[in-house]
Amino acid sequence: MLALTYFLCCATHSGPLFHTVSYAISCGLTVTAAVSIYSVEGLSGLAGRIAFGLLGDSFGAKRTFVAGLLLQAAAVGCYMLVREQLAFYSVAVVFGFAYAGIMPLYAVLLRENFPLPIMGTLVGAASLASSMGMALGPLAGGLIFDTWGTYRWLYVASVIFGLSAAAIMLTFRPARREDSTLGPVAAE
Repeated sequence: MLALTYFLCCATHSGPLFHTVSYAISCGLTVTAAVSIYSVEGLSGLAGRIAFGLLGDSFGAKRTFVAGLLLQAAAVGCYMLVREQLAFYSVAVVFGFAYAGIMPLYAVLLRENFPLPIMGTLVGAASLASSMGMALGPLAGGLIFDTWGTYRWLYVASVIFGLSAAAIMLTFRPARREDSTLGPVAAE
């Protein structure tokens, strides 16, 4: 379930992230303005990583991750509504904050919910799933644009992926581990 969530999470932001500049140019912004939007996403991501780490410590990694997935999906959807540079900057701040902020929580979720002896396998599987999601977004965005001449369907699909990731994460339950004296017990 976590692998699917990570895949969908990365598929949610990778297409919009990769196609930000092209999309902004198609909305009439200059190349310089479009590139600066991408930079704003990156800069706000630095603050997101710190803030989501603190929020995860305070409210739990799972709750914070779900909230971040929902915020990310909302920000992606807002890109469909903007056409002016200032509006792009506003969405870029929220989008960058959300997508970059939730990514460090992957490792925390794994450590909180699975036993240490299988951590290497889990991190590898999670990295594979998220990398596949990261690869899907740019490819899908290009195919969508080449087919329909618009990025609208990329953003629609990304919102659906983000909401699906949040729904799946809400159903996630910790792994069960063996306790030598009590038998199977829920992971703490």
